[in-house]
Amino acid sequence: MIDRLEGRTCIVTGAAHGIGRAVALRLAAESASVVIADIDGDGAAEVAAEIEAEGGQAFGHWVDVSDRDAVRALIEATTARYGALDVMFNNAGIAQAVPLIDTTADQFRRLFEINALGVLIGIQEAARQFLEQGNGGKIVNTASVAGKQGFALVGAYSASKFAVVGLTQAAARELAKDGITVNGFCPGIVATELWRKLDEQIMHTGRTGSVGQAMAEFSQDILLGRVSTPEDSAGIAAFLASSDSDYMTGQCIQVDGGMILQ
Repeated sequence: MIDRLEGRTCIVTGAAHGIGRAVALRLAAESASVVIADIDGDGAAEVAAEIEAEGGQAFGHWVDVSDRDAVRALIEATTARYGALDVMFNNAGIAQAVPLIDTTADQFRRLFEINALGVLIGIQEAARQFLEQGNGGKIVNTASVAGKQGFALVGAYSASKFAVVGLTQAAARELAKDGITVNGFCPGIVATELWRKLDEQIMHTGRTGSVGQAMAEFSQDILLGRVSTPEDSAGIAAFLASSDSDYMTGQCIQVDGGMILQ
């Protein structure tokens, strides 16, 4: 594995499981120092221990991304440990499958609190740290193909991920003058616990008759013929964290196996 991230410190939120975990492991394999941030503090510590056991630099830290004080504490702990922050991955997110007509205000608010407000706070607090450091930085947001097209039964989730794409573009325009790039990536159907829960929720709506049917139906148009693994997103994440992406900003790159073409 190349060492293109040597000397860089990266925070990855939602990194105890799924895509976040795969991203954190890949960043560490490319010699970044990685902060494993998650509301599952024990899970975060386990991933950090896994990285350290392989000779990498990492530590786990509890965070609720919708709590600004908690995000500030995360960044303060990072800079106290490693001296600076170079890359902020706003990856933490939740999903819910419910017909749009039945979506409650509380369900809608909760999705936006984590998926949209959490990303906004992460962008703001990382940008403030980068401005204080004075040498730019990189922000990477996890969106979704559901942030490029709206899908049935996940309408509120789709709206929250459209918000991530919009925040990415707006922040890129505002922060470019300060040497801060803001990009994102859009996974498709990923075999994670999040998608397994979505699959079960869709079954309970009566749309499907068995666990796994929804994932199969959503995946039938993927050109590469399979659902994604978390590791499929790790390569693009490492690229966006590296100097190889220095001339990119405001982009949300689809990593969906050809599920949608834009």
